[in-house]
Amino acid sequence: MTVAEAMQKMILLSDANFHDINHFLKVHAYALTIGACEGLSQAQRYTLELAAIVHDIACPLCREKYGNTNGKYQEQEGAPLTRAFFEGTDVPSDTVERVVWLVAHHHTLRPIDGIDHQILVEADYLVNAEESGLAEANIRHMGETIFKTGTGKQLLQSLYLSH
Repeated sequence: MTVAEAMQKMILLSDANFHDINHFLKVHAYALTIGACEGLSQAQRYTLELAAIVHDIACPLCREKYGNTNGKYQEQEGAPLTRAFFEGTDVPSDTVERVVWLVAHHHTLRPIDGIDHQILVEADYLVNAEESGLAEANIRHMGETIFKTGTGKQLLQSLYLSH
């Protein structure tokens, strides 16, 4: 399965929910940018891109089941949905398992386990900060405590803190 095929499948699965589609497209773009600028290998970038595409796969279910998209619910419900998403594809099982793990931990800020986890958290936050209208104090705090990649810090500064 190519990244483009995963993206197409996720768009179709999103049932024309433009907010969800635009969210994962933006997270994917930031993850791709950070991963490339930070020198991730092709295999690492592939895993990261797949995770960025499906990271919020559980949001529709969470809205229906819990009435919200709380991060812990997303992590809990996302793992089996992610595994099912890749079932029957040619994505290697170790890659699928890492993507499942990343989806199940994309709102877990401590401990960060690996550069792919770090970048996914940063990319998702870059998008969430804008979509949720987060306060500058929150953004500054995240930049100081959670953001670790040079590229992620640079993007955060440029997008939210240099005006």
